[in-house]
Amino acid sequence: MNTFKVSIQETNNPTIIKFELNQFITKHQSFEFNNIDEAKASPLAQQLFYLPFVKKVYITSNFIAVERFNIVEWQDVQTEVSEQIESYLNNGGIVVEEAAAPKKVPVTVYAESTPNPSVLKFVANKKLVAATFEFTSIDEAKASPLATELFHFPFVKSIFLDENYVSITKYEVAEWNDITMELREFIRTFIENGKEVVIANAPEVVKKSTEALDATYENLDDTSKEIINILEEYVKPAVASDGGNIQFESYDAATKKVKVILQGACSGCPSSTFTLKNGIENMLKEMMKGRVEIVEAING
Repeated sequence: MNTFKVSIQETNNPTIIKFELNQFITKHQSFEFNNIDEAKASPLAQQLFYLPFVKKVYITSNFIAVERFNIVEWQDVQTEVSEQIESYLNNGGIVVEEAAAPKKVPVTVYAESTPNPSVLKFVANKKLVAATFEFTSIDEAKASPLATELFHFPFVKSIFLDENYVSITKYEVAEWNDITMELREFIRTFIENGKEVVIANAPEVVKKSTEALDATYENLDDTSKEIINILEEYVKPAVASDGGNIQFESYDAATKKVKVILQGACSGCPSSTFTLKNGIENMLKEMMKGRVEIVEAING
């Protein structure tokens, strides 16, 4: 079984700390407890309330937020709390009693067009995955029960999963007008029934965990790290709003060439090459003068 790992994240509120997990701990559900009596349905929250400085516990899909009383500072106790949560989960501790969790969660999914006419973005009001995934065939989709089931629709060509949405590329045999409603309802029902979108301990999922990505990043040269940071800050948010993703692939100092992978709606999109040449390439040339000359796109 995949080991639980906890990372500590500060929030805008100095009294609240988030303990982020590398896999989901609830089925797209959220719970808030103000005291130990309210927390009867959650053995994990009860455990945390035994700490005298814990004021409030909030449990959701992939993190636990804890609010403290002012008798301590987080920097003095956050490591201890993080280790306690990690140990509890890895010893098979129950997060929320099955009976307390509603069998179905109210879920909404809406369809959104993208610049790529072959791709539609289905956006949910719940977090679906903790990393991005792209599948171009049912064989590739073993790690994702949702993608596997979507490939049973004959008009589904490829699937891209990001934080709270699914981008679907269709074959030309079908028109969006005829299939959008069916796909939207299928995705909504799948999520509402609490089914697993991706399998937590699948090798493909483990490889995309925060720890694995951090390790890969640390092994890169300084220029590659700069390029990744620019893509993350300036490019990814815009690309994600269009139902796609851009990933750094490589940097060659000799040729000053950057290779990026386009995924989701960006992959094979008629406007992607234009956007890349006129947007991303110019941006990198300007911000990294003398170190970047060419940007090459690879469809994911």
